[in-house]
Amino acid sequence: TFRIKEDIETGETIISGMGELHLDIIADRLRREFKVEANYGRPQVAYKETITSEAEGEEKYVRQSGGRGQYGHVLLKVKPKERGQGFEFIDEIKGGAIPKEFIAPVEKGVKEAMDKGIVAGYPMVDVEVTLFDGSFHEVDSSEFAFKIAGSMAFQSAAKRAKPVILEPVMKMEIVTPEDFFGQVISDVSSRRGKIEETSERVGMKIIDASVPLSEMFGYVTALRSLTEGRASSTMEFNRYEQVPQNIAQEIIDGKRQ
Repeated sequence: TFRIKEDIETGETIISGMGELHLDIIADRLRREFKVEANYGRPQVAYKETITSEAEGEEKYVRQSGGRGQYGHVLLKVKPKERGQGFEFIDEIKGGAIPKEFIAPVEKGVKEAMDKGIVAGYPMVDVEVTLFDGSFHEVDSSEFAFKIAGSMAFQSAAKRAKPVILEPVMKMEIVTPEDFFGQVISDVSSRRGKIEETSERVGMKIIDASVPLSEMFGYVTALRSLTEGRASSTMEFNRYEQVPQNIAQEIIDGKRQ
């Protein structure tokens, strides 16, 4: 009943068990018996970022410091893709404006910028990037210069493309006695949840809802106290959705995990 895993996206070690008391006891034993001091807290939510409109970016990376310099010049455009479609890089360079060997470094620079995010430092997803023009220097151009220029041009374009934060939204099923139906519905709504369907099954009310993951930590305990321990719930990942502006500001300011 006690499980442990590492979250690849946040780098955190996630422990899960039968309830908060179970986890409190595990944490206490780690400190007392095994002398392991650690930072315990709610898991960090794996937010993402994306863009909501099209934009262009142009950047030159030029450095001259004795001997050979650095020169890379990139023009690209960014465009949002459907949720879940991932990243696509399109090479539309014509007439050798940028030599072939410098195209891959531009893409690498774009990917590095996407990993760092634009709004609050979370990875960017579902973006189409088209490299359509640029220029090079016969002597000073290098893979490094084009990688930096690509990264800078992407950041410049993404900032103009109305970037937003996305949050994971969970699909939930709650089974509750009818006596507590109203309180459970009200509690789900207070967690920014959307009720999608309600039905009945063997004298119990079934509530299907979608709720942001960030509002769901400690929910099992809250549901138990709300329904005298008679309700149960299941939850699984469903989709990513744009975060409301007031919540986005809290994430940017670091007030919300």
